[in-house]
Amino acid sequence: MNTKEMKSLKIIGISTVTSNNDNQAIEDLGKLWHQFFGENILQKIPNTISPNIYAIYTDYESDFKGKYTTIIGLEVSSLDNIPDGMVGREFQPQTFKQYLAKGELHQAVGETWQQIWNDDANLNRTYLYDYELYTEKAQNPADAEIEIYIGIKD
Repeated sequence: MNTKEMKSLKIIGISTVTSNNDNQAIEDLGKLWHQFFGENILQKIPNTISPNIYAIYTDYESDFKGKYTTIIGLEVSSLDNIPDGMVGREFQPQTFKQYLAKGELHQAVGETWQQIWNDDANLNRTYLYDYELYTEKAQNPADAEIEIYIGIKD
């Protein structure tokens, strides 16, 4: 696992509040991803920097067992023009521990998050924000590679 210092990050996308209790996140995030692609949100975001999709986890109520906000969107150069129905947020720099989810997309991401939650006590997490990064390597869902970044204290 590598660590990485992240610059500030501006994101525009769609969001939901969920929790990991009783498989709530699986249901809520499935709906959010369906909305993201079904409503072609990707094409509606202005001032994009790259086609990479971010799934950001933030506004943690406590730790991974409490409620949190998920934003699915794109990195942008400006938050001056946020379309109706979307959110825009700027995230401050922090240090991350990088995980790599490889294989069938849903299974690989789920297993990697399970590993992160199992490691939680040893990670010294900030709980400011974490994110998944979907690049061109995630386009084949049968054999995907997704980067997951967990905010940690220095």
